[in-house]
Amino acid sequence: MKQQIVLRHIVGYLAGFSIFVAGIPFGLYLISMSLDRYLPINLIALVGLRISLSLLIGGVGIIFILWSNLWLFFVGKRGPADWFGTQISPRSQHLVISGPYRYTRNPMMFGALSFYFGLAVFFNSAICLGLVAALSVGASIYLKTVEEKRLLKDFGDAYQQYRKSVSMLVPLPPREK
Repeated sequence: MKQQIVLRHIVGYLAGFSIFVAGIPFGLYLISMSLDRYLPINLIALVGLRISLSLLIGGVGIIFILWSNLWLFFVGKRGPADWFGTQISPRSQHLVISGPYRYTRNPMMFGALSFYFGLAVFFNSAICLGLVAALSVGASIYLKTVEEKRLLKDFGDAYQQYRKSVSMLVPLPPREK
């Protein structure tokens, strides 16, 4: 049983890495490089400024991705991999509301979207920026319609109270109860 849980964690993390850290960025690159000739907008002309901003935005994203994954694994004792109600890695058995989860209910999604925004700035691509904006809207809809329903079902009033005091996506100081 223990080996099966470890295997599910490995599969979950490999799937997540493949999709969110490799697949989506590569797709953004391919699409933006193919379509930028149709909308040749130079977002930031100064190369040094563009690279600095992309490293800052993308770096914050990577920090949130790593911090939230490690926090959920070590504090929540389980993994984050869940896709439209299907468990890839074992779900956490208790609500994690500390660490990065104190500032946003979805620090992994915030991290991924920040990483993608950083890539859009680095690519200097209006097309890529538009794609990331659309991804952000899609992610927000997914979080509201799928993730929050599951968390309410799993954690009930505890999640309801947490939802009232912590921002859904953008890290902010917790609101007073």
